[in-house]
Amino acid sequence: QVQLVESGGGLVQAGGSLRLSCAASGRTFSSYAMGWFRQAPAKEREFVAAISWSGLYTYYTDSVKGRFTISRDNAKSTVYLQMNSLKPEDTAVYYCAAVMYYGDYVLDSLEYDYWGQGTQVTVSS
Repeated sequence: QVQLVESGGGLVQAGGSLRLSCAASGRTFSSYAMGWFRQAPAKEREFVAAISWSGLYTYYTDSVKGRFTISRDNAKSTVYLQMNSLKPEDTAVYYCAAVMYYGDYVLDSLEYDYWGQGTQVTVSS
């Protein structure tokens, strides 16, 4: 069982930056591939970024490539999402997710077993 708690959301102007954190409980964090997803009002949840259990492999949706960076610190059982050059269209509730997987990364939300409660990110124009 893994519990995930996101933090770091807030209100920022366009062009600004935020760093989201997702702290995981449990002693086997390094066994889990992690992902970040987001859901804007009246829209479906969408994939943002994913990272392998080792941190060696990452993947991003096209709209955030070059602006967002996913990383993890297995010693701290935490995954991060550094978000730079934020745009109003990045406004959403951001969720982290975990699945036990020793491959590269997981892109499909249906494959994830554990989810955090979400953190709101609002980018003003």
